[in-house]
Formats: sequence, C-alpha cells, structure tokens
Amino acid sequence: MTFSLARTRIVAQVLRDAARSEILPRFRSLAATQVRQKTSHLDLVTDADVAAEERIAADLAQAFPGAVVVGEEAASRDPGVLDGLASANLAFIVDPIDGTKNFSSGLPLFGVMAAVMQRGTVVAGVIHDPIVDDWAIGLRGEGAWIERPDGRQTDLRVAEPRPLDQMLGIVSWLFMAPPLRSKVTAHLSRVAGAVDYRTAAHEYRLVSSGHYDFLMFGKLAPWDHLAGCLIHREAGGYSACLDGKPYGITSRADGLLCAPDEASWTLLRDALIGKAK
Repeated sequence: MTFSLARTRIVAQVLRDAARSEILPRFRSLAATQVRQKTSHLDLVTDADVAAEERIAADLAQAFPGAVVVGEEAASRDPGVLDGLASANLAFIVDPIDGTKNFSSGLPLFGVMAAVMQRGTVVAGVIHDPIVDDWAIGLRGEGAWIERPDGRQTDLRVAEPRPLDQMLGIVSWLFMAPPLRSKVTAHLSRVAGAVDYRTAAHEYRLVSSGHYDFLMFGKLAPWDHLAGCLIHREAGGYSACLDGKPYGITSRADGLLCAPDEASWTLLRDALIGKAK
C-alpha cells in the first residue's frame, strides 16, 4: 500500500497555500472576538483555524476527487465524521493549526499537519512549518526528511539510544488524565529533562531529527499524531500506546510514547508510569 511522492507533494503544497492565504495574514492580527475556547482556556480555536481547514479541505477534495477529508474543527463540531475513516479508500486527516495557543499568543511556533490513510493504514504524513516555510515528510516504507520549497532535502533520523538519566524528552502532561498525570510528573526527575512546546507538529519534528530522545502524550486525537507517528517511525523510531498496543486511528488508550527503539520505549514507560502488569 503506497502513496506516491508526487501526490504527497501535492498535499504539502495544499498545506503551504492555506498557511500563506489564511494563517500567516492573521498571525499577530487576531481580534479578541476571533479567538474562542472549545473545552477550556487551554483548548482554543481561531478564525484562522476555521478558514485554513476550509481551504485545505476544498483543495484536497479538488486534487483527490472522492477522498474523505476530516479536519480537527469539523470533528470537534461532529465527532461522527471520524466514522468510516478506517475503511475509506483514501482519507486525509488534517490539523489546520497545531499549536493554536501558541499561534493566538503571537508565538511563532505552530504547524499545519495532514496524514494520508488508505483503508485504515497511514501511508504518508506531512508537517508544514509556515514560519520557516518547509515540510517534514514521511512516506510509508520510504523514509522521512525535511524538504524545502527549492527541493533541498535533509534526511530525518531519531537519536541513538542512551541511558535513561541522559534522555531529554518532550512530555505533554497538561492533557493527561489522573492518575497518569501525577505518576508522570512525579517521575520526570528520572530523565535528564523534559519540556512541552504545546505543538505536536514541532515536537514530532524535533524528536524525528534526533534533537530530543522521546515524546509522551496523554491526548490521542488522530489529527495530532497520525502524521507525526509515521514520520517518527520512518526516521527509525518506535512508538506505542502506553498499554503497549500500536497507535492507530481507533486508539483510545491513556497515552502515547515515542522513543528511539523498543528497548528505550520499555525503559521509559517503566520509569515514568511503572511496569506493565
């Protein structure tokens, strides 16, 4: 099951076009009425999210007739749109602005993400950085790399395994439900350090390029992780839900952990939440 590089680059260009037309013109220009809470003050949506998702959905539908396109904002309004994704011949799962809190705060650290699925299998992932204007791209079975608009590429590769007390991680503990949240935060001193950039788009790029050793998330929304998990795996990494099961479109486990390899994953899981029973 494959999705060609040429088709992946069409997806990449769609994300870039939406960023240039709908996102960047609104960056640091949003009125208070253009930023709204969804579930809490930590979970926001802006006019830029909505406009970018509409543009991306329209452009993907035109480029790939018959494909299913599901965006974060559409799914937030109607979770039923996720039904049938696993059986669709071709589907796109889109996060129009990942890191909306950063975006709405004027922090230039956010991204635009899309995962490509064929009959339940993620076959491509694209993460666009609108500020730097490049993409992290992963193709199933063909590797992962950073690509620039002029065609230059830099291969992505996860960090080499290292001892637990030397591992640097990115831990998104804000959205962890209890008791996982208290377990993880109580044990973070067992690793060298942990941060949270509030944007999975850049966090996946950082760990896939070896700048950090691991990622840990509590919230498993598919638009946040499907593209990044594929890129991380194609960069040589290992990921699984905290119960040890593979992550996928139907995963509803408590959390997700990405590491350089399976041995590192087990070491981190045992250290941060305890050994599996």
